[in-house]
Amino acid sequence: MIACLSASNYPNNMAKITIAENSLPPFKLDHITRLTDSTGIFQHATYGIPNYHEGYCLDDNARALLMAIMAYRQLNDETALAYIPTYLAYIRYAQNPDGTFRNFMAFNRNFLDDVGSEDAFGRAIWAIGYTVAYAPKDAYLRAAYELFIRAIPQFERLKSIRSIANTILGLCHYLHGQPADEGLMVLTRKLSSRLYNEYQTHRHDDWHWYESLLAYDNALLPLSMMRAGNLLNDKAFYEVGFESMAFLKKHTFKKEYLSIVGNAEWFKCNSIPSQFDQQPIDAMATVLLLQQVYRDTGNPDHMQAMYTAYRWFLGENDLQMSLYDAETGGCYDGLQANGVNRNQGAESTLAYLISHLAVQQTLDMRFDCALLKETDEDRNISSDRMAYPTA
Repeated sequence: MIACLSASNYPNNMAKITIAENSLPPFKLDHITRLTDSTGIFQHATYGIPNYHEGYCLDDNARALLMAIMAYRQLNDETALAYIPTYLAYIRYAQNPDGTFRNFMAFNRNFLDDVGSEDAFGRAIWAIGYTVAYAPKDAYLRAAYELFIRAIPQFERLKSIRSIANTILGLCHYLHGQPADEGLMVLTRKLSSRLYNEYQTHRHDDWHWYESLLAYDNALLPLSMMRAGNLLNDKAFYEVGFESMAFLKKHTFKKEYLSIVGNAEWFKCNSIPSQFDQQPIDAMATVLLLQQVYRDTGNPDHMQAMYTAYRWFLGENDLQMSLYDAETGGCYDGLQANGVNRNQGAESTLAYLISHLAVQQTLDMRFDCALLKETDEDRNISSDRMAYPTA
């Protein structure tokens, strides 16, 4: 694997981290239970109750599958274990014979589209790949494996850079569970090369990014490049990921807290980013990215930044308002100019829970950085570092 910075510069760094474990609210799946029925997880909620009118979607069932496996592996949460086949079954039912996926389903269980978006496809592949690597039961692994194999012919047809990034994340997990698949190693390199080329095309002066704007799910782009760099032992991929991570961090951590690019108008070079609306999925992606950087470098500054990104959910944000509702266990749908969006849909709640698990996961890590004998010329890291099942 490739690490951009030497972890040996930060010996015994766990002792230096000031984040207290009890600073995280208790992990609870109450709102997930409220949103989940025998079909899957409902897409939206009106305040704290499920909104049946909006039905279900592939994106959220993929995120729910990812979260449920994480929660069971980390916390032995039996409720999470019981939900895994429900979310996996939704994804299986949504897959078309050619490997594409339908996305939206009405409350009456009729699909509303024939083929879903590329974003939904990529998120499904991410979750399925994770299931292949970390499923708690063999039956779930086998089901996920079939879904993944059926989808492979669609990978090279993807055009959206975010869908490609999500698919790379799924491939990295899949190849952790199936490391002998040389064909998919080659395919991972092809997809990563496409992101690398987009980066080289758009990078200039002070703009170190994959396109001409910062939009949504931004942090997943550098995250996918860093993981691909680690998997493929490709220094160029990793360094693009690291450089773009630093660029994104520069534009979203200008204050002492995370300030997400608002979706009123995406942030273009030499413009002023919109402040609102800010979405929880962006905070989650930032947490996962900074978790990866910390794992690779051992630099406690990155762990602190990861924790700061997580605290966005708890009120350390532009409005100084908490999005996490401790009463329901849900998360509000976003920050708006006039306050929080009080609805507590699946996307926002899952973004919070995955972020919580990632932070808890990092606090639980007890690797000895002194064992990592790295230099700037030789930055190989033991594969055991990536064996811990981060999202």
